[in-house]
Amino acid sequence: MGRLLAAGAYRLNMTPNQVTGVSAVFTYSGIVVVALAPIAVWTGILVAALLVLGYALDSADGQLARLRGGGSLAGEWLDHVIDSGKIATLHVAVLVAFYRAGVEPIWLAVPLVFMVFYVIHFFGMLLTELLTRVHIARQGLPATPGSASQLMSILKLPTDYGLLCLVFVFWGIDPVFRWIYLLLALAMAGYTLLVLVKWYRQVARLQG
Repeated sequence: MGRLLAAGAYRLNMTPNQVTGVSAVFTYSGIVVVALAPIAVWTGILVAALLVLGYALDSADGQLARLRGGGSLAGEWLDHVIDSGKIATLHVAVLVAFYRAGVEPIWLAVPLVFMVFYVIHFFGMLLTELLTRVHIARQGLPATPGSASQLMSILKLPTDYGLLCLVFVFWGIDPVFRWIYLLLALAMAGYTLLVLVKWYRQVARLQG
């Protein structure tokens, strides 16, 4: 889907930053619907559609940049700032919706836990990549693509933002959404704790 959107944007002579902006409009519109609209089947379908389209456009901006001959540092900065905002505000919106719906207080902790570990994972991933690239550049070493084991790839599924977007199809089906959301939050927390150890060792080896 991202490729098709990138091709369409290229034909419309759009810039990657413009695609990033359109992506943000769809994504944050979905987040606003989560927070302020009633919890219902129709809102779940609407939210899932908005989030998935925003996610596809987020993928398209990078592909468009490559079609146009390469991206920019400012574009990468903008993309990451918008990403960091959406991974936090989406869970805040779920918290607001749960509170407005009068769910049991214990459920209010779930989006908070999810948000904390999502932010830690996102920042840890970016910082590990940044420090590794800086080290490689300073040492004049060739960049080598990393590879993950099949087990780690499976464990990484809870961190897939696209999967989280699709889960909102169940938004209006209570308590199905809440239990799926809880399981994803726990899986996210578990994976983050595991991968933080891996990243720490990876960064420590850079000086070893």
